[in-house]
Amino acid sequence: MNKTKSSWKDGIQTFGRSLLLPIALLAPIGMVMGICSAMTQSYMIAKFPFLGNEIVKLIFSSLQTITNIVFNNIPLLFAMGVAQGMAKKEKGIAVFAATVGYLTLNVVMSVYLKATGTLADPAVAAQVGQGTVLGIQTLKIEAMGGLIAGLVAAKVADKFYRLELPLAFAFFGEKKSIPIITFACMIPIGLVVPIIWNALTSFLISISFIFTTPYIGSAIYYALNRALIPFGLHHVLASLVRFTEAGGTYMINGQEFVGILNATNEILFNLGPDSEYWSQLMPILTSYLGGAQMLTTLFRVPAIGLAMYHTAYAKNKKIAKGVILTCCLTAFLGNITEPLEFSFLFISPALFVLYCVMCGIGLLPYQLFHICIGYIRGTIFDFGIFGLLYEHTQWIYLVLLGAVNFVVFYFVFKWFIVKFGLETPGREEFEVEESASQLLKEKNWPAIAALVVEGLGGKENIVNVENCISRLRVDLKDPKKVDQVKIKDSGCAGIFFPSEKHIHVVFGPHVEFVRHAVDDLLKK
Repeated sequence: MNKTKSSWKDGIQTFGRSLLLPIALLAPIGMVMGICSAMTQSYMIAKFPFLGNEIVKLIFSSLQTITNIVFNNIPLLFAMGVAQGMAKKEKGIAVFAATVGYLTLNVVMSVYLKATGTLADPAVAAQVGQGTVLGIQTLKIEAMGGLIAGLVAAKVADKFYRLELPLAFAFFGEKKSIPIITFACMIPIGLVVPIIWNALTSFLISISFIFTTPYIGSAIYYALNRALIPFGLHHVLASLVRFTEAGGTYMINGQEFVGILNATNEILFNLGPDSEYWSQLMPILTSYLGGAQMLTTLFRVPAIGLAMYHTAYAKNKKIAKGVILTCCLTAFLGNITEPLEFSFLFISPALFVLYCVMCGIGLLPYQLFHICIGYIRGTIFDFGIFGLLYEHTQWIYLVLLGAVNFVVFYFVFKWFIVKFGLETPGREEFEVEESASQLLKEKNWPAIAALVVEGLGGKENIVNVENCISRLRVDLKDPKKVDQVKIKDSGCAGIFFPSEKHIHVVFGPHVEFVRHAVDDLLKK
């Protein structure tokens, strides 16, 4: 029982860490995209005329287009990252198979929608959770689609990488079978997913009346919005309140406006802060839009990041700081919270649920303070434009409410991380001190590899070598031949046997360099 529990925990942690590769890509590119997006907005150009220069506009708009390609394909990146991280055998083929699987999933879902007559008109596709993915109009299940494809490909790779077929079909056996089997597996999955997604979409529509409840409606909406991010259904929810009766119907100067965003556009850009509708409606409308989001991007995310940094092990803080800071800046500058949210979502789903509930509760006082700040996005740039430069926004109350959220989120996350021993950035099961080994300090990877191989009992005693984010994972023929003293001379941070013939040698962030050197030595 304990072995099963430990194996399950290791699997969850490996899965969470496999997301670090795409997250590491999203964070810095997200910052660039956020800045470029802000610099090309009409309101920014109006306030800072130099941004209207044709050359400046071309530079920012071009960079925005280039960086957008990454964020438009987050699910595909997750598919490849999960396959690479979870597969134990033939990682490269698993990544290729995950790409095949993700493409197959999307086109099968599209075929299902067409066959059942539920393929929506492109103009209203977002309202029912559909959109264009890699040129295919299909269900926009976002990150979940990539995760499914990546997990299936990894599982197939580990199980069928040595598949033997009859002579006539031998060419398609072994590792060549991995993408083929993944393709076949994704067809039934692609037929089942739309059924589940349609049921969830119908459920969201059926409860949408709750979101217009005074004061608490926006809090419920925002908590659910956060909870639906991993599944891609937050787009459906946002479209419902922004463009349909689910967001309310508003009479403004005798004209009817349906949905949150349509009413906001009329007041914010046509009537302005001196209109009577500003004080009447803007506190309600913005609690579903940028004002609510600013509480997360400008206050909650930095609080969570600080809690992660303060709970990181002392010797890992330097490494953790760069990851955490980049994730926080991505939200602060670019309104992209996923890199930080995904850093703890899969490590502790319970903490993510708590986070969603806290986001809803933290929004409750928003309308009571008559805050009228923000548009769609929640960046520091939007705070400056729609908060500081517009009149009657009550921005000071957003700051005060944000400060309270900051304190609450910081202490709750700090307590939860320590209480349940979560391996958030900087809390991995190793502590690295380069001064512990002259070889590590000199980055003498060949010499380190030689000590490791000798300590493991020589080349002939090593069956297989893999690595995760911090450790060499080695299968052995005879564990009795291991010389732990010799291995420790290499400067490793720890050695342990999770099973009789399987050893872990901890090198922390240096592990990939050591792994490559060990591979080179074993090939000689």
